[in-house]
Amino acid sequence: MHPLLVQYRAVVVKEVRQTMRDKRVLALLTVAPLVQLFVLGFAVNFDVRHVPTAVVDRDRTQESRAHARSLLAGDTLDLETEVGDERAAEQLLEHGDAAVALVLPPDFQRDLLRGEGAQVQALVDGSDPVRSATAVDAVARHAALRAMQRLRQQAEARGEVPPRPGVELAPRVLYNPTLSTAVYVVPGIMAMLLLIVTTVTMAMGLARERESGTLEQLQVTPLRPGVLMVGKVTPFVLVGLVDVGLALAVGAWVFEVPLRGSLALVTGATLLYVMSTLGVGLLIATLSRTQQQAFVGGFLFMLPAVLLSGVLTPLRAMPDWLAWLTWLNPVRYYVEVLRGVLIKDAGLADVWRQVLLLALFGAGVLAVASRRFHKTTG
Repeated sequence: MHPLLVQYRAVVVKEVRQTMRDKRVLALLTVAPLVQLFVLGFAVNFDVRHVPTAVVDRDRTQESRAHARSLLAGDTLDLETEVGDERAAEQLLEHGDAAVALVLPPDFQRDLLRGEGAQVQALVDGSDPVRSATAVDAVARHAALRAMQRLRQQAEARGEVPPRPGVELAPRVLYNPTLSTAVYVVPGIMAMLLLIVTTVTMAMGLARERESGTLEQLQVTPLRPGVLMVGKVTPFVLVGLVDVGLALAVGAWVFEVPLRGSLALVTGATLLYVMSTLGVGLLIATLSRTQQQAFVGGFLFMLPAVLLSGVLTPLRAMPDWLAWLTWLNPVRYYVEVLRGVLIKDAGLADVWRQVLLLALFGAGVLAVASRRFHKTTG
C-alpha cells in the first residue's frame, strides 16, 4: 500500500476511535440531530388554526347569530368569548386573551333584508402578522361566500335565475396538495442540522486538539499536513451522509415528506454541501485558539447562514441590499436542491446552478482552509 494511503488510514482510524470513545460527541453527531428534527419538525408550523376570537353582536338577531356561527364553524377561528362593545373587545386583544374580534353592527339583519350591504368589522391583533393575515383572509372569504349565497337566495325568492360570478377560481395545488408546513420546512431543517453537526463539531474538535497538545504531537510525525487534514475530515463526511439518510427516513415516515426525485442526486449534493460546511469549520478552527473561540465563530457563521437561506422565510421577502448576501450562502443552495429534488422530482438539469455553486463554494473555502491549516501545522 502506498505510504500516503497508510498515513491516511491511520489518521481516519484514530479519528473514528477518538469519536467513538467520547460518548458526548457521538451523541451530538447521531442522536441530537434526530431529536432536533423531531422537535423542530413539529414545532415549526406555519398552519394557522384555532385563533382565539371574540364576538361583539350588537344586533342580536337570528341573522347576526347565524352569520357568527357560520364564520366560527371552521378550524381557523375559535370562539373565545362574547362581549358587549368594541372597547371590551379591544381590551381582550390588548391583554392577549383574543387575537380577533368580530363586530356585527346594529341593524345587521334589517340591512340584509332590505338588500343593502351590511358591514362586519374585524379587529385584529397585528403583532403576529402571519396569524393576522390568515384571520383577515378567513373573514373576507366568508363574507364573500355569504354575500353570494344571499344574492342567490334573493334571486330564487323572486323567481329569477341566480347570478353567477364573472370569474370562478378553480385551485389545484401541486406537489403539496395538503399544504403541509412540514413538507416545506423539514428539508430546510435537515440542512440546518447538518450545518450544526459538521461546522461546529469540526471547529471545536480541532480547537480541542490544539488546546490539549495532540495537534502539536502530530506535527512532529512524518504525516503530511494534507493527509492529516483529509483524514480528519473523512469521518465527518461519513457522519454527515449517515445523518442525512436517517433524516430522510424520519422525514418520509413521520412528516410524510415525499421522496420523488433521485436519491443519487441528493447524495451528490450532500457531499458538496458537507465539503462546504466542513471547509468553514476547518477555517474557523485555524482562526481559533480555544474551543470557546471556535464555538463562538461557528455560531456567528451559522446564525446568518440559516436566516439567509430561505429555511424559514422566503428569500423574495428580503430587501435587495440584503438579498445579495444569500448568493454567498451554501445553505441556500442545498435547501433549494433538497426541496426541488424531494418535493418536485427535479433533475440535474433543473438544479445544476445550485450544484455548481455548491461545488465552487466548497472548493474555494477548502482551498483557503487548507492553506491556513498548512500554515498552522507546518
